Amino acid sequence: MSVQKNVVIVDAYSPTRRLAPEFHRAGYQVVRVQSTPEPPSAYRTNFDLSPYAANIIHTGDLDATVRAVAAHAPEAVIAGGEIGVELADQLSEALGLVTNGTALSAARRDKYIQIETIRAAGLRATRQLLVTGPEQLADWHRELGGRIVVKPIRSGAGDGVSFCDTPEQAIAGYEAIVAADNVFSIRNEGVIAQEYLVGGEYIVDTVSRDGQHHVTDIWKYEKLTANGITDLTCGIRLLPRHGEAQDQVVPYALDVLDALGIAHGASHLEIKLTPDGPCLVEAAARMAGLDIPFYSQHAIGEAQLEWMVDAYVRPERFAARWKDDYQLRQHFVTAMQVSTVDAGLGSYPLLADVERLESLLDVRPLVAPGGRLRRTVDDLTCPMIVNLSHPVEEIVVRDFGTLRYLDGPGFYALAGES
Repeated sequence: MSVQKNVVIVDAYSPTRRLAPEFHRAGYQVVRVQSTPEPPSAYRTNFDLSPYAANIIHTGDLDATVRAVAAHAPEAVIAGGEIGVELADQLSEALGLVTNGTALSAARRDKYIQIETIRAAGLRATRQLLVTGPEQLADWHRELGGRIVVKPIRSGAGDGVSFCDTPEQAIAGYEAIVAADNVFSIRNEGVIAQEYLVGGEYIVDTVSRDGQHHVTDIWKYEKLTANGITDLTCGIRLLPRHGEAQDQVVPYALDVLDALGIAHGASHLEIKLTPDGPCLVEAAARMAGLDIPFYSQHAIGEAQLEWMVDAYVRPERFAARWKDDYQLRQHFVTAMQVSTVDAGLGSYPLLADVERLESLLDVRPLVAPGGRLRRTVDDLTCPMIVNLSHPVEEIVVRDFGTLRYLDGPGFYALAGES
C-alpha cells in the first residue's frame, strides 16, 4: 500500500490558489496552515478550502502548531503568502525540512531590515530612515532633498505608499500609515522613508533550491501619474530572459537572494534600474501575486508554480535544468485600469471596444456593474484587469496603448447616469 505524501503551505489564499493543484498533479496532498486566527479582510471572499486535506490555525503557540503539522509528516513547508514567510521558516526549521531558516527571517519581511541587510552585504541600497516621529521625518527629508517614498514597514500591493515632494507631504503620508491597518488587517508596526529611485522598475521572479537560483520570469512595470500617486502601476509587461536591462538587473537580484539567505523556494523581487545601476525596492520570499505565475504559464509554458514543485519534491529535476533560460511563446501585458472617482458603477460603456482588441486574452472586472468604484491608488483599488497576449510584440504594445487611450471618465458610466 502506498503512503500518502504531504506538503504544507502556510497562508494559501486566493492569490496563490493555483499552487495546491500543482502539488496534487505531482501526487501530493496539501495541508494548509493559517498564520493568524482570522484571515486578512482582503482574502475573506472567494476563499476555497476544498483543495486542502487539512486546515491548521496557528493561534500563537508555535510548539502546538509544530506538533499539528508534524502529524501529517510533510516533505516540505512552503510560504504561500507574504504574512506566512516567517511562520514557514519556523516550521520548516523545527521539523528539520528544507528551510531558509529563521536567522534572516526578519530581513525577508521587514523592509527596513531588508535594505540594511543588503547594504551590509556590499550591495547597492537605497538611503532610508526608520521613522520615529513627524519632526524627525521632516528634518531628514529637508536634509536629503527632492522626492522621497514613505511606506509601511510590512505590507504589500502598494498599500500605504506615498510619493512625497515636501516634508509636509511626508508627514501626511506617515500619519496616514500609523493610523491604519495594512492590507493584511494588521496594525502598521512602523514606517520607513526612502529616497525616490529614478528609473524603470522591474520584477524578477525566481525559484531556488540549495542556493541555485532559476529565473522564472522578468517583468517591467508600466506606470503613470494619477490620483496623487506619482508612480501608479497601470500594467506589467513580460520581458524576454535576456536584454540590456535584464542583464543588469538579474545578477544584482541573485546577489540580493544570497544576502537575504533565500536558498530555497520562490522569490519576488522589485528592482529599479537607476542611472547608477540596479537598486532594490523590496524583495519577498514567496511566489508572485497578481496571478503573475498563471500568466507566465500561458506566455512561457511554465512558471514559479511548476518550478516550486521541482524545488521542493523533485530536486533532481530542478538540479538538471535550473540554468536553462526561459523562452517567450507569447508577448504579454497585464493592463490595469485606473478609476479617478469614488462612486457606484453603472456599466462599462466602452467594453465592446476592449473586446475587439486583436491581442485580447481576457477581461477581469474587479468591480462589476452595481458595485462601487474607488479612486485607484494601488493594486487593490484597480477596477478592471485586461490581459493582452500575441506572438507579435507590436500588436500587444499597440493594444496596450489603445487601452490607456480608452481609460478615462468615459470608460465608466456611474450609477444613475444614462
